[in-house]
Amino acid sequence: MSDLVIRPLVAGEENLFESMPDPLPQLRQVGYADGIAGGGYRPENTWVALRAGRVVGRAAWVHPPGAVGAPWLERFDLDAEPEVGAALLRAAHEAFGGPRLYYAAMPAHWRRRPEVLAVIKAPMAAARLAGLVERGERLRCSWTGTPLPATSGRYAFRPAIDAAEINALVARIARPDVLTGLEIARAVGGVDLATDPLAWLTGPAGDWRIALDSGEPVGLAATAGQACYPLIAYLGLLDEAVRGELLAEAVGVLAAGGAWEVLADVDAHRVAVLAELERTGFRQLRSRVVFEPAAGPPSDPVAASGSAVTPGS
Repeated sequence: MSDLVIRPLVAGEENLFESMPDPLPQLRQVGYADGIAGGGYRPENTWVALRAGRVVGRAAWVHPPGAVGAPWLERFDLDAEPEVGAALLRAAHEAFGGPRLYYAAMPAHWRRRPEVLAVIKAPMAAARLAGLVERGERLRCSWTGTPLPATSGRYAFRPAIDAAEINALVARIARPDVLTGLEIARAVGGVDLATDPLAWLTGPAGDWRIALDSGEPVGLAATAGQACYPLIAYLGLLDEAVRGELLAEAVGVLAAGGAWEVLADVDAHRVAVLAELERTGFRQLRSRVVFEPAAGPPSDPVAASGSAVTPGS
């Protein structure tokens, strides 16, 4: 690798990052230029590997304005052997003062798509060589107007009364099914969306829907129609039987408000939740595998979530 140059970008070199063809153009994600404009991407947090002046590896760490957490690796593309990518990551990690989280984004169902596996094999191997270890996977799912399932009539739904009612129910739910925007809430605001959602979701209590069985609350969902995309920000249950109908209720509320697409993030190992999302009309949009430092505590509180986020989402 004697002819290899590894360095961060300097201001004005943004086009150098984009001179490398996008290896996964089918993957919907924030473009580098948009990330620069929004302040999440910065030249000093963007590194390239050059051979004869050509970009053969590129890596961009995200750090949104005002974020309380450390930068995380959001874009990492490699047109070279894994050792080159590992050298790039090590150089950046040294400059950062230690390894950082890497959220490897892939198209949906990537494990059974040979053309995708061919692209991601080298950067994932490079991440492992650089001392990062896979620690979970999150799936982003999208509903785009398919008819919602019919309801049984067993449950009633109403808006939440106030923050006290929401907080009381959240305290009873140990493991929410859906947490969309979990990572950005942690990184930017230092907020745990699972346990203190109202510290991040600052809209009116009426944005929350409560499911009732014979008058007793059995689940609640937060709809966020004014976020970067309409989404189900939180969905938690006290009775798993209500999952499908509460999902449909939340989507219906957003659709009635004009949403043509609704997003929801779920841990890949939550098979029952994913199945219910699919029955409700959601389809997998993308996958993200989280890599974190192999030794020592996570470099950022987001590591504990095992998930990932697009800048601004």
